[in-house]
Amino acid sequence: MNTRPDIHDRLAASLKEARKSKGLSLDAVAKLSGVSRSMVSQIERGESSPTVSTLWNLTQALQVDFAGLLEGRSAPGIEVIRAEAAPVIGGRGKGVRIRILSPAEAAGEHEVYDLGFDAGGTLVSDPHGPGCREHLTVLEGAVIVVSGDERQRLGVGDTARYFADRPHRIEAKGGPARAILIVQNS
Repeated sequence: MNTRPDIHDRLAASLKEARKSKGLSLDAVAKLSGVSRSMVSQIERGESSPTVSTLWNLTQALQVDFAGLLEGRSAPGIEVIRAEAAPVIGGRGKGVRIRILSPAEAAGEHEVYDLGFDAGGTLVSDPHGPGCREHLTVLEGAVIVVSGDERQRLGVGDTARYFADRPHRIEAKGGPARAILIVQNS
């Protein structure tokens, strides 16, 4: 007799199905969600019950509907991530807030970020993979973009496209700034 609640089986099956439908490995889901590979595997096998926080991280990484996960509902035709729910990461630098706008499955291919700079804030990046390019559009304030030995000042509405397979950085000049950054890996 199985004494384990049916909810564990449904949760395990739903998460595993979502991961496989996205073509993601356990390692990829672990990296995207911040949940260890072993924990993801245990949850998918129904051997562990995730906390609400862990379940939230997994559903965000897999881009599945949190509320409908156990009910078998599919995600809505228009996916909405409310501003306060978008993941925020720290950057290499000071005075920079980075909101992730792209879906988790786009990581490493085509990434979109909302960058918020304090006055004097700087985002410093190591070289990305060969052929990687960044596309930066300034929404507020002014920034300096440096890619290798090249340097450009951008104001509101300006867009810079530059190679990111070399050391590069973005610096707010003259006050706070905000920009949209698209990272396009080749």
